[in-house]
Amino acid sequence: MSVYCEVALPVPLDRIFTYAAPPGTAPQRGARVIAPFRNEKLIGVVVGVSAEPPADFDARPLEAILDDEPLLGEHLLELGEWVAQYYLAPLGEVLRSMLPLMAEVRRTVYYRITDTGRDVLADSVDGDSAWADTQPTISAREHPALGNEFTPRMDTTKKRRGKLSAEEQNMERRVLQRLAAGEPVKVSTLRTATSASLPVLAGMLRKKWIARETAAAERDARRTERFAVLIPDARLPRLTENQQAILAELAACGGEMPLSQLRQRDLPASTLQTLVRRELVRIEERAVAFHLGGLTRNAAPVRLNPAQADALAQISAALGAFKPFLLQGVTGSGKTAVYLDAMQQALDRGLASILLVPEIGLTPQTVGLLDAAFGQRVALLHSALTPEERSEQWRRIHRGEAPIVVGTRSAIFAPVPNLGLILVDEEHDQSYKQEETPRYNARDVAVMRAKLAGAAVVLGSATPSLESWQNATAGKYGLLELKERVQNRPLPAVELIDMRREFQETGQDQLFSRALVEQTRATLERGEQAIILLNRRGYSFAVICRACGQKLECENCAIALTHHKPSSDDGLAREGQRLECHYCGYRRTVPAHCPKCESEHLYYLGAGSQQGEERLQEIFPGARIGRMDRDTVRGRHDLERLLARLHSGEINLLVGTQMIAKGHDIHGVTLVGVVGCDHALSMPDFRAAERVFQLITQVSGRAGRGDLPGQVVVQTYYPDHYAILAAQAHDYAAFAARELKYRRWMHYPPFGVLANVLVQSPKLEEATGWASVLGKHLLQNQNNSSVRVLGPCTAPIARIKGVYRFHLILKAASRNALHTTLKQMLVHADEAGVPRRNLVVDVDAVRLM
Repeated sequence: MSVYCEVALPVPLDRIFTYAAPPGTAPQRGARVIAPFRNEKLIGVVVGVSAEPPADFDARPLEAILDDEPLLGEHLLELGEWVAQYYLAPLGEVLRSMLPLMAEVRRTVYYRITDTGRDVLADSVDGDSAWADTQPTISAREHPALGNEFTPRMDTTKKRRGKLSAEEQNMERRVLQRLAAGEPVKVSTLRTATSASLPVLAGMLRKKWIARETAAAERDARRTERFAVLIPDARLPRLTENQQAILAELAACGGEMPLSQLRQRDLPASTLQTLVRRELVRIEERAVAFHLGGLTRNAAPVRLNPAQADALAQISAALGAFKPFLLQGVTGSGKTAVYLDAMQQALDRGLASILLVPEIGLTPQTVGLLDAAFGQRVALLHSALTPEERSEQWRRIHRGEAPIVVGTRSAIFAPVPNLGLILVDEEHDQSYKQEETPRYNARDVAVMRAKLAGAAVVLGSATPSLESWQNATAGKYGLLELKERVQNRPLPAVELIDMRREFQETGQDQLFSRALVEQTRATLERGEQAIILLNRRGYSFAVICRACGQKLECENCAIALTHHKPSSDDGLAREGQRLECHYCGYRRTVPAHCPKCESEHLYYLGAGSQQGEERLQEIFPGARIGRMDRDTVRGRHDLERLLARLHSGEINLLVGTQMIAKGHDIHGVTLVGVVGCDHALSMPDFRAAERVFQLITQVSGRAGRGDLPGQVVVQTYYPDHYAILAAQAHDYAAFAARELKYRRWMHYPPFGVLANVLVQSPKLEEATGWASVLGKHLLQNQNNSSVRVLGPCTAPIARIKGVYRFHLILKAASRNALHTTLKQMLVHADEAGVPRRNLVVDVDAVRLM
């Protein structure tokens, strides 16, 4: 009997695809399969099985079934379906995010020649001048779901090769000649044989001269390492000097050594092969042990104070059933100790736990604590792991070998058996919101997963999101409060420096105020540590011409280029230094003259963390200064090394971006400086005040966490703003009351729901037209619903990576009304020919830029 599978594929289409299972097989719901889709072979997930064939078409057969047993259990599939429905994302793309197992599939790209390509090649062979003098005019045929397909037609009035160099034309000719036999050729083979670049191949694809195909096959993703092992009791023949050296190395290392280490001894590989043939040494392949890494922490048990013990008791009592909590505790109040004890209690009852942290930057110290407490029962999931490492950790969790999981937002989908507890640390952090499809918020997904699994969920923060705070005060969440620091340590005193008055008194525009400089000097002289937050990367955040006012912008994005300055002896910015776009990665050197007016007077505006580090080195030449930002921390090992130096005291003055503000527990830090943090108050975002309050409060909490009291110096141009004053007083409740009053007046979350609809296209006229079509539809239906539509208008950042952006903001009092309107809009977009991949629907958006 034939079996038919409903398969969710990772494509931007809101539908499921039906395939025929191979004869004699019966894929289960939740298993992975390889399915043909156009010219691709895609990895999909079976979401349904039926014996009934589709009524209106012949189902294509599956290429392969990868799993005998389901990888996604029923409650994870149910969670994926909820995410797809709530965030209006294709189910296939949601399930792809839940399965980080791409290392287990080998994908190969092939190219083949098309009929159009054969015609072009034949013309060139016949000596036809069409190759050099004509170009296909491209007419766009709009596909309602997948975007633009192009049908080329020959137009001898236009130059085909006008934009390509002679070498690129030769590359195209060589590609067509290599593919002329008709067989698909692997992309690596094709590029080696023709020297063709990827942009040239992409151009030939657009002109339909060649077609792209992919193949997928299962592969062994286990990480292994080869060892040379000394065979005991082997009879030694006469040996050369190199052979004796290898045997001596192996004997000195206990009879075995990884080949990678043996190669470092500069001994010939052929010598080792000779020893293997003579049966004196054997080669073994072994699994590579995964090292969690992290910072080494003291595993001594911590005695909880009464407030911590009460919070733990309420969490422990809720284990085994769904119960959400908000744990609001001031910085340094010992929330992490409550997390650890709660996980231990869950473990004692045979229940697993997931701990989410907002950024990879927090994993080293968290992993260190968990490793000390739970050892090999801990698994780690985040994007900085290699694909093989992620696959290995996912499999350990799936087998039940790691009942404690720590990771960033994607770890909420970890396949943990017997899930009993979910903890979301720094739940307010906007890093929990994914900025690509599916655009889920891991905090909200955590609550839903706990509900589906019957688990307790704890959202912890010193500065909770106003949505979570409102849920707690309304009784939807249990409220747990830690109002005092551990061991009765005082919260740091916060001093506000009015930078307007600072300028009036000094007559100079200085990066660091006099008070901050003096307090930093005194801190360093006492042998203590200081942290200074300067929340911008680079040296200067804009370069402007003094003569004409032209700002140097990225060629791909409507954003100013950031000046990054290499180390130099004189400290001067000069021609040839780097300008970089932090959105697309575009780089160029600093020009000698303004591109618009040829003036040589270029002005470097503003200061970033790199300039802050340089200024501090000038002011404190004896300080041991470190910098923490995306330029100095490229991977998890960079971060671990930097934090280890900070904890050991090797660094006594740290400057950096908001990476330094989150969760770090360094007992030697007694002074924190906050520089330029309040510029966000002028951003076109209703959450600006909340973010400024959270950032100042969080970074202030890094001071005074040890035996010595802390001090905070905040430089601001808005000393009377309620967010700044509340942060100075460490008064979250006062800030929340004031901000919630404004939110209620304006019907913003949590007193309403919001979605940001983004329309984008590389062509300005397309983006404008599509935004107009959707705007008219929404405005015409606005009177019939409770949804308010703002826009369409140009997005605050009008172009990113060469793509023009327009957006509409939808506000509603009812979530049902908002979802109904968005679904109707998607149907209308499909009917109007607006491609789904050019339309982004961001439900509960946290960034409106």
